[in-house]
Amino acid sequence: MCRAMHTDAIMFEELSGVQRSLRIAVVTETYPPEVNGVAGTAARFVEGLRAQGHQIQLVRPRQKEELPEGNPDEVLVRGLVIPNYPSLKLGLPARRALERLWSLRRPDVVHIVTEGPLGWSALQAAEKLKLPVVSDFRTNFHAYSAHYGVGWLKKPILAYLRKFHNRTLFTLVPTDPIRNDLAGLGFRGLRVIARGVDTKLFNPARRDESLRATWGVGPNDPVLLHVGRLAAEKNLACLADAWQAAWSRTPNARLVMVGDGPERRAFQQRFPDAIFAGVRKGEDLAAHFASGDIFLFPSLTETYGNVTLEAMASGLAVVAFGYAAAAEVIRHGSSGLLAPYGHTESFARLAAGLAAAPARAIQLGAQARYEAAGRGWTKVVEQLEATLLIAADAGTSGIKLNQAPFLPLTKARA
Repeated sequence: MCRAMHTDAIMFEELSGVQRSLRIAVVTETYPPEVNGVAGTAARFVEGLRAQGHQIQLVRPRQKEELPEGNPDEVLVRGLVIPNYPSLKLGLPARRALERLWSLRRPDVVHIVTEGPLGWSALQAAEKLKLPVVSDFRTNFHAYSAHYGVGWLKKPILAYLRKFHNRTLFTLVPTDPIRNDLAGLGFRGLRVIARGVDTKLFNPARRDESLRATWGVGPNDPVLLHVGRLAAEKNLACLADAWQAAWSRTPNARLVMVGDGPERRAFQQRFPDAIFAGVRKGEDLAAHFASGDIFLFPSLTETYGNVTLEAMASGLAVVAFGYAAAAEVIRHGSSGLLAPYGHTESFARLAAGLAAAPARAIQLGAQARYEAAGRGWTKVVEQLEATLLIAADAGTSGIKLNQAPFLPLTKARA
């Protein structure tokens, strides 16, 4: 163990100031134009690594109406539509195709973003070819099971995820609490790489009074905004309680829901006066963020929650539970409000109180913007780059880094 730690430390030192190009195979079951946190973050990392001079081969399912041939740096495989999510696909296994591909065009490292059938087959292909692999833990699939009436699957899913990730050199997680939780569950090789936010795109300057007018609200009417998938695992019952508490205290408040999902129809039936804006992207999404006043994020199943940072960067006062991204980036009472984990009544009380105190919401939103401004993507991409460089070198030397304890990352470039 001491020797492994010593070797690992030496490798970090040797990488300081190194400038070289890697051939990186990125395997993901979701990617833009699909709209979700995993797809968006994966794209940010791919774009950032390409900007640093690395060669990226992107392996992903073919999306709707997409031709098999296209970008030579993209490998499109067959996919299967996910029930209740017609816009998303699950990549089908492609082990043999990847073995042939990587035998001819051998990557320095394989980065597996998702743990589905495509990710598993990529892991098998990489192992056969003795390629180093880095994986991401991005979605609490084992936590989702309780929301779909299959809670008994939690342990088998967790066992699969542990088996999957412990066969890779590193498993990347976005926060220290998640690293600690997974370590306690037997996961090894955990490295913390957070998330960034595009503060130029998500900006208070994009506030649009004409958009607010289409919602039927005036300058002094508080807009409570939610952005995300409308699904059971997003704890929408808590959101409903918070909205009812806020509206009963501040009748001129308005609820705006951005996103889509299987629970949309039920939510519309319960709250017919709410605005359902559907899926929004790019500058349109940024304008919706900035045109709100208070961001409600009740989810309890996130590994991070990118929308929290996007709301903060847009100058919104955020009400969330004290975990995942919110616990990392929000200072309660200064840059947002945090309810104790799972305490629905506290969440509703905080939301209602903030809706009735517009001056405080403005103050919290301004501080949120200030703190989000220092969380761009550049540093985050550099941390990923450093990890991939270490994994590539470890793969050639045969060192099993995932057996070593956590070590801080050193920047790969001077």
